[in-house]
Amino acid sequence: MKTLITILMLGVASPALAQHSGHTMTMPMPAPAKKPAPAPAKKPAPAPAKKPAAPAKKAAAPVKKAPAPVRKPAPAKPKAAAQAPTTPTAAMDHGSMGEAMPMGDAMDPTMPMDQMDHGAMDHGAMDHGAMDHGAMDPAMAMDHGAMDHGAMDPAMPMDHAATGGDAMAMPVPLAPIPLAPPPPEAGSGPARAAEAIYGAEAMREAREALKHDTGGQSFAWFMADRAEYRARQGRDGYLWDVQGYYGGDIDKFWFKSEGEGSFGEKPEQAEVQALWSHAIGPWFDLQAGVRQDLAGPDRTHAVIGVQGLAPYLFDIDAAAFLSNKGDVTARIEAEYDQRITQRLILQPRGEVNLAAQDIPALGIGAGIDSLELGVRLRYEFAREFAPYIGVEQEWKLGGSADFARAAGHDPSVTNYVAGVRFWF
Repeated sequence: MKTLITILMLGVASPALAQHSGHTMTMPMPAPAKKPAPAPAKKPAPAPAKKPAAPAKKAAAPVKKAPAPVRKPAPAKPKAAAQAPTTPTAAMDHGSMGEAMPMGDAMDPTMPMDQMDHGAMDHGAMDHGAMDHGAMDPAMAMDHGAMDHGAMDPAMPMDHAATGGDAMAMPVPLAPIPLAPPPPEAGSGPARAAEAIYGAEAMREAREALKHDTGGQSFAWFMADRAEYRARQGRDGYLWDVQGYYGGDIDKFWFKSEGEGSFGEKPEQAEVQALWSHAIGPWFDLQAGVRQDLAGPDRTHAVIGVQGLAPYLFDIDAAAFLSNKGDVTARIEAEYDQRITQRLILQPRGEVNLAAQDIPALGIGAGIDSLELGVRLRYEFAREFAPYIGVEQEWKLGGSADFARAAGHDPSVTNYVAGVRFWF
């Protein structure tokens, strides 16, 4: 009977020895647990009964070193007791770890894993790179797919670094922005908010005053663009070129006058224009009216043209004339102010006169009648007053040159000029 019990105990101990025979983890145990006292373990077996089974005594000795009372000192360590439930060692398949974790002689191979003092193990000596983590208990793995992400607090960032992943802060959803109410439909109320309080009649006078004070008023302006003395071969001469207007921003009454001659003689050319000017854009006015010649044969012309500021700041004045004799002529003038300093300004200027037919009474040939090119340098003592000096060249061309030679005049004249430019 005793022999049968001994054989059964060997059968139970053999799987435990086979299970831990593959461990290579160095986990030193406390000295009291290394060699338990043998005296209490041998009391149940009397001496006479062991003589027939002498070979079994050596094999039974290791089995009787694993009673539970030997591990009673472990509960005295609160840290080890607290860590035991959360330590994943009980769920690991230590049989598949291989030989990378030597246990040494300090660990009893017959001791169950759930009774080991993991707090006393030297976990720093474990070679986790050699562990077969694929054989771990899948119950220990975190199933992110099974998480109820809808129940998470979106205001609290999730730190995946604590679970072995990357730290990721979940964005906090913003509150929706309320939309402004749609504007009222046309015709559902007054066009101006003040009319809803004071009425349309009471606000009409205020609107007229506001319109007048912010652009509806009339202005008067006058400028002498050229008022100059001309020194040239033969008799010196003079020239004037003045213009001005009275009116508002859109519609104006515009007048112009220019002429020239030699001292001691009658004016060679003189005219005055009276025009209605209407703004056709922010830079140009359309002008229409009449022109009256004051020198030479009596002529009255209908006028239509444009005046304004072209791209690159060129002042343009272009007009076509139809005389009461049926003569058609045209004139184009262009100026450009090139500032050298804030007060010193260089002004190139050009003028070309055209004719649709020969006009012998005026000494004008068909085509290009005359061409003038000049440059003036002025200094603005004030914006409204600027004396200048310059030079200008005149040419009579085509049939007009023939008429000039027949009258005893030179078709090409150089003028050295000095004058003043002012406005108010």
